[in-house]
Amino acid sequence: MTKACRRVVGPRAPLLLLATLACALLALSPNSALAQRGASGPPEHANVEPVNHLPNPYETVRDWGVLPDGRTWGSVSAVNVDIDGIHIWAADRCGTNSCALSDVDPIVKLDPNGNVVESFGAGLILWPHGMDVDSDGNVWIADARSANARELEANPAAAGRGHAVLKFSPTGELLMSLGTAGQPGSGPGQLNQPNDVITAPDGSIFVSDGHNGQGMTTMAAMADGREAGSTGRILKYSADGTFLKEWGQIGRLHGEFRTPHALAFDSQGRLFVADRGNHRIEIFDQEGNYLDSRYSFGRISGLFITADDILYAIDSESSMTSHANWMNGVRIGPVDGDHITGFIPPFDADTRPYQGAAGEGVAVDADGNVYAAEGPNSLRWAGGALTKYVKGM
Repeated sequence: MTKACRRVVGPRAPLLLLATLACALLALSPNSALAQRGASGPPEHANVEPVNHLPNPYETVRDWGVLPDGRTWGSVSAVNVDIDGIHIWAADRCGTNSCALSDVDPIVKLDPNGNVVESFGAGLILWPHGMDVDSDGNVWIADARSANARELEANPAAAGRGHAVLKFSPTGELLMSLGTAGQPGSGPGQLNQPNDVITAPDGSIFVSDGHNGQGMTTMAAMADGREAGSTGRILKYSADGTFLKEWGQIGRLHGEFRTPHALAFDSQGRLFVADRGNHRIEIFDQEGNYLDSRYSFGRISGLFITADDILYAIDSESSMTSHANWMNGVRIGPVDGDHITGFIPPFDADTRPYQGAAGEGVAVDADGNVYAAEGPNSLRWAGGALTKYVKGM
């Protein structure tokens, strides 16, 4: 109940009964922010029971995909499906967890058998994080961080990478760059740890920006982070890359974020944002107006929505110290409901005995097979950088 409603007490309460009732009805309205679970306190405390066990109809294929020339996969968080619905795109962090010291192609396209048929991006990307494939087959990459001191000492040229979004043609021609590579910033059109990118049917470009808000767990820490220039926001650009608007900051209110880690559109054109630090999905129209939230999908790292509006959310971050009692894994459900209809369990992990280990990115091909991109938390336990979950086995 709001502060205004709580004031309707005491000797005059009988005279204000109708006002009290009106306040109560407002609080119960599905369109009221107060009606959203978790709105009365931090979203982490939303009263939602985790779904950790459901029948799993998928066969797990570990270590799917073979890199050429004897290359070894590194961490992967970016995976998506080609416009043909069959080929798979992935962004390898060059055999380790960074491309700062490497000259191999981080972006690869794999055929249905897991063989690389296209690769590009050498020397242009430092830490590939999120990925989109637009309606023309162009590949977009969010390059999320800049080089650290050790990397710069070993390779000064790495200074010109990171904090940017890059658009490539299907054959690897660099077509566009958003942000100023190697120079983080919080101003309009600048980028500071971009996590993901997605394009709308009209060509508009959306970028989720700001990776470190999830570590700010108090109001004071969030205020300090905002003051220091840390971001938690969505930026919108026109199809030609012109900056149009942004919304959001580090925080817990609706329309605020603590690491907006992944993006997806449903068939209605609504933008789904995986607000990882707040353990929720926030839903907006394409002008940034808040519409709704989902709390049943975990501490989400990756999102994918199929053409028939089934939502796949992969949780790689729930732990006993953050989002306890929630297992990692892929939770599946309809976009118009806050409930889970399917669950792909995590890998067993000695270091994560309750939560297990699952990937950061997720994608679904035209046959309903699910692909997980195995990031730093899961790479060791998955046994490879890409895991394929074959439907119907």
